[in-house]
Amino acid sequence: MDRFAWTSGLLELGETLVVQQRGVRLCDGEEKVKFDSGVLLLSTHRLIWRDQKNHECCIAIPLSQIVFIEEQAAGIGKSAKIVAHLHPASSNKEPGPFQSSKYSYIKLSFKEHGQIEFYRRLSEEITQRRWENMPTGQTIPVNKDPQAGRIRAVGIVGIERKLEEKRKETDKNISEAFEDLSKLMEKAKEMVELSKSIANKIKEKQGDITEDETIRFKSYLLSMGIANPVTRETYGSGTHYHMQLAKQLAGILQTPLEERGGIMSLTEVYCLVNRARGLELLSPEDLVNACKMLESLKLPLRLRIFDSGVMVIELQSHNEEEMVASALETVSEKGSLTADEFAKLVGMSVLLAKERLLLAEKMGHLCRDDSVEGLRFYPNLFMTQS
Repeated sequence: MDRFAWTSGLLELGETLVVQQRGVRLCDGEEKVKFDSGVLLLSTHRLIWRDQKNHECCIAIPLSQIVFIEEQAAGIGKSAKIVAHLHPASSNKEPGPFQSSKYSYIKLSFKEHGQIEFYRRLSEEITQRRWENMPTGQTIPVNKDPQAGRIRAVGIVGIERKLEEKRKETDKNISEAFEDLSKLMEKAKEMVELSKSIANKIKEKQGDITEDETIRFKSYLLSMGIANPVTRETYGSGTHYHMQLAKQLAGILQTPLEERGGIMSLTEVYCLVNRARGLELLSPEDLVNACKMLESLKLPLRLRIFDSGVMVIELQSHNEEEMVASALETVSEKGSLTADEFAKLVGMSVLLAKERLLLAEKMGHLCRDDSVEGLRFYPNLFMTQS
């Protein structure tokens, strides 16, 4: 930090602003100093740091003082940093905030991101050494934004600079988004490979593993999703693929169906299955084709399509008469119910609740009152009191 000198923050003649970034902290080597949060400006000649609250607090270091730079990735609770290794301080240096330092490098900590673009532009300036080709002269005043210490220009130049800043900000956001997405994809693939490895070991050593250990391993796999999802790569794209997919659906949906009263809408099934499959997402078309095979394969589930067109998956053991009798009993207790009220009482989606009430009506147990207040169902007294 002893290489920094106090400055007014004004650009000199022949000096051009390259890029700037808010929310940057300066560190003297490994030590934090009082320059906690400011705007870091890169010009063709200098690095300038200005405090975001006190604009009179402004320091600068010539780019010629920088030997080389390197990046430090962000960690848990730590911001990404740029480390600048410096030449020894010159004897005729202007006064600055520090007279001496035990470190030969400084760290620029980026709290609000932007380090990728800043590092690229700083590397270019150090390589091109434009400060040698454009000697500086007297300073020129520059308007300062009271909120962020931004440098402003007016006229056509100002408009062009603003457009360029927006473009750079967009490029930075896109690059950071894809960087995070790539890391997420890599981790997800590792977890899928791990679950496949554990599943294969269970199959190979079935006789050597006790029942308790097998259950424990399977619970780990369930928490990570489906261990070996059926994919087109492994089973092709025809009927065989849909048959294998139907068998896998029967295995993973039986328990959730039992917990939900034996019936689920196809939308709920789609969300549940794809959440468990991780990266190997299933298309709606493949799901429907696989569900159509459930009954023909004599699996414990079946696809059902109501008169309204609503598609559901239900257990083969699901008893329609019991379901209707239960709906009639609930409506009789309350006197009358809408689909929304019935859904809250029995703990299911409004869509399924309405289908159950309509089915009870179709079988003659309920009758409806369709008014401006909505559709309300009543016990069919013509059947019970005739």
